Amino acid sequence: MGLGDKISNKAQEVSGEAKERLGDATNNEQLQAEGLKEQAEAKAKQAGEHVKDAAKDITGN
Repeated sequence: MGLGDKISNKAQEVSGEAKERLGDATNNEQLQAEGLKEQAEAKAKQAGEHVKDAAKDITGN
């Protein structure tokens, strides 16, 4: 994964955190859930990146 992908995934995670907090502050359960979903998606993508990076380190590619 490139740096752009990593930045995009981190931005998605931060956006999800903001939505979750706004949902908490306004008692909006739908917004909270949407924020949690975005965070989970971003973290899953980041985990995939870590696996790919580790594989590159092992194989030297």
